[in-house]
Amino acid sequence: MSLPVHRWFRYSAGFSAVWVQEVIEREKEKGRQRVFDPFAGSGTVLLESELCQVEGIGVEAHPFVARIAQTKLHWRESPDAFTTHALSILEEAKKEKIERQEYPALMGKCFPPETLGRLEGLRRVVHRRADGSPLSELSWLVLGAILRECSPVGTAQWQYILPNKTKVRAMDPFKAFEAKVTMFSTDMAERQKRPAGPRAKLLVDDARECKSVPTGWADLVVTSPPYANNYDYADATRLEMTFFREIEGWGCLQEAVRKHLVRSCTQHVAPLTKQTDSLIQAAAVAPISRELSETCRKLAIERETHGGKKNYHTMIAAYFKDMAEVWLALRRVAAKGALVCFVVGDSAPYGVYVPVDRWLGELAVAAGFKSYEFEKTRDRNLKWKNRKHRVPLHEGRLWVQG
Repeated sequence: MSLPVHRWFRYSAGFSAVWVQEVIEREKEKGRQRVFDPFAGSGTVLLESELCQVEGIGVEAHPFVARIAQTKLHWRESPDAFTTHALSILEEAKKEKIERQEYPALMGKCFPPETLGRLEGLRRVVHRRADGSPLSELSWLVLGAILRECSPVGTAQWQYILPNKTKVRAMDPFKAFEAKVTMFSTDMAERQKRPAGPRAKLLVDDARECKSVPTGWADLVVTSPPYANNYDYADATRLEMTFFREIEGWGCLQEAVRKHLVRSCTQHVAPLTKQTDSLIQAAAVAPISRELSETCRKLAIERETHGGKKNYHTMIAAYFKDMAEVWLALRRVAAKGALVCFVVGDSAPYGVYVPVDRWLGELAVAAGFKSYEFEKTRDRNLKWKNRKHRVPLHEGRLWVQG
């Protein structure tokens, strides 16, 4: 994605901002004026709500990601004032005296000493001058956005860190910072040429509750919830959070991040294996409990034939309990007659098929929505080489009428 502002920091597999704009514009013509995203991520729906001149609210439970999205919403700031502020940080960092010190182990694996020293100089100045202002937050995001560009190991944005893989070219931190400041400034100026729209709101909240969103507020919901495919969303920003001293390492993620998120990976549910049956028996998943129970039973059996013995059965049970609660929260937040679109994909851990879109649709209807239909956009897992199973999968849009 190369769209202004969106490209500052993004999910590697997020949905298209162009498509979001098309949906909002189409529904705006039908009178819908309030857009809600319960999994706001890096802010795609919020930014497009502003561009389409409708009201937008998003909630995000991942504290670090929420800060990224909130910072993107500062695109209205003066490009010149931002450039002056950020470049003064750069000049101050160049003079920073960095003595040899102990860094978290991950930093040593991802950056050579000279690079790490320059990044540390930038971090210290950004931290020292942090005052919570939009210009300060934008400068923080610039630094966060260059980390993976400056690492010679495998650290593509939003992907897991791969210290044993190398990149052909890693940027010098000072040059990367200056280039990113120029990009931010250019994007801000470009975006300011277009309609501003009402300021969107980003709230740090749990999609399973949406406590901060007024009842009946939204007439359009557009989102992409976590997929039930064992991707650890908490781990996706481990490099950045470790660099900014928000965590000490992987072991801190459970308390700092995972406890806030929908349970969609086995790392998240490791302590809950003995609670699998109670998760399946939860009232919220009653509409799918028979099928859910049978699927989890198959996964528990299949688990014993694999070396890793991953607790997919617990993860799937927890995931659908969480998503059932999301639908209940959305029913309160969504106005009568609202339209909801979930971009989702199905799953087949250990080759056991999980009909994610159908189950989510049934949970939506059970929560009080009227009907659902699924629009397939692409097939997945059709190239068998190096795949763990040969179950055809798909991805698409779950449209729910309310």
